[in-house]
Amino acid sequence: MGDFAKEINSTFPNHKVKAFLNIIYTANWINSIQVAFFKPFGLSSQQYNILRILRGAGEPLKVQTIKERMIERSPNATRLMDKLTDKALIERIACPNDRRVVHINITSKGLDLLAEIDKENDKHDFINNLNEEEAAKLSELLDKLRVTK
Repeated sequence: MGDFAKEINSTFPNHKVKAFLNIIYTANWINSIQVAFFKPFGLSSQQYNILRILRGAGEPLKVQTIKERMIERSPNATRLMDKLTDKALIERIACPNDRRVVHINITSKGLDLLAEIDKENDKHDFINNLNEEEAAKLSELLDKLRVTK
């Protein structure tokens, strides 16, 4: 089992400081794993998130709805969707009633890519290091951190 303090060769004044720094360290570690994982697929983790949102919705969504559902809120979501459109992974559908509204739909090529990623993801899923009870507790603790007073 990894020990954060040993990995960075450091000590901490208390467990709260250690936990805080461990969260930042782990977030960066996960991000670097994601960058490397998605690179062969020609995607960023944010683009992957958009594709997953669309697949899960099962219907075209407004751009604003996609932005609201993104894990990592991105001010450049439109640019991300432009790149996905260029790759033919999503398509824009103009709303016939309101020209200002655009719906986004995942294409069959986008669904195929997600299926391919899902197969690879199962092989590299580090969250499998946790059992269901541990994963639930971790999620509960992370939710607790985001509660503002």
